[in-house]
Amino acid sequence: MRIAFLTAPEGVEQVELTEPWKAAKDAGHEPVLVSTQSGKIQGFDHLDKADTFPVDEVVGETSADAFGGLVLPGGVANPDFLRTDEKAVAFVKDFFTQGRPVAAICHAPWTLVEADVVRGRTLTAWPSLRTDLRNAGATWVDEQVKVCDGGSNVLVTSRKPDDLEAFCATYLAEFAKAAG
Repeated sequence: MRIAFLTAPEGVEQVELTEPWKAAKDAGHEPVLVSTQSGKIQGFDHLDKADTFPVDEVVGETSADAFGGLVLPGGVANPDFLRTDEKAVAFVKDFFTQGRPVAAICHAPWTLVEADVVRGRTLTAWPSLRTDLRNAGATWVDEQVKVCDGGSNVLVTSRKPDDLEAFCATYLAEFAKAAG
């Protein structure tokens, strides 16, 4: 399965990109780094710059049709930037419209709020997003990983980097089920 990993040019929490990416590769999938600009993205370790990663495809030049699923890594600045980019928001929303699986960790659900795809869904995220998610019509739960299949697609969410092991195992299992 080709899996899109959508990030902004800066601000992604590096471990929330690299661990799910490695899990996808190890499971035989093709992870593809998608961003709003070509070139490289800058990873962060909390607020400190970390490594850079080459962008494979650019939002607006690719579509959800090209992928079996979508992973949204967190980091505070990453989803905050993505939710202000109309093409990124449309790209995310298209996965829901097409019924393709989506996985989001930490602050990444901010982009889901902007795409208006959380209404009636149950998910988890970094605790500071609780009010934003509730205001957008979602139910927020404080769980290591939450699978919600009560919508057009399966949505896998986790709270923070400490949840990555469970997040990776769960999103891979759910993406495999969705692929049939």
